Amino acid sequence: MPATGPVTVRVPSMLRDSCGLPAEIAVTGASVRAALDDIERRHPALYRSVCDETGAVRRHVNLFVNTANVRDGRGIDSPLAPGDVLTILPAVSGG
Repeated sequence: MPATGPVTVRVPSMLRDSCGLPAEIAVTGASVRAALDDIERRHPALYRSVCDETGAVRRHVNLFVNTANVRDGRGIDSPLAPGDVLTILPAVSGG
């Protein structure tokens, strides 16, 4: 069933700071791809932090729908339902 209501996107602090966004934003879309399209239109700086110039999710960024990593399922074609939470989680490394 396509999402007709809002989907919550959790934005990590490292991306909030660079984009001037709150911890959570609301988007619409029936799939992760559609939600990313909405983010691209409304928050282009955040989109560029998540996706590369081809529209693919950057290698160091993980996206979760609720608790499921989209890479383990249908990727950005993973479906969304109203009330779902899409979490953006960039990899963190250090030594």
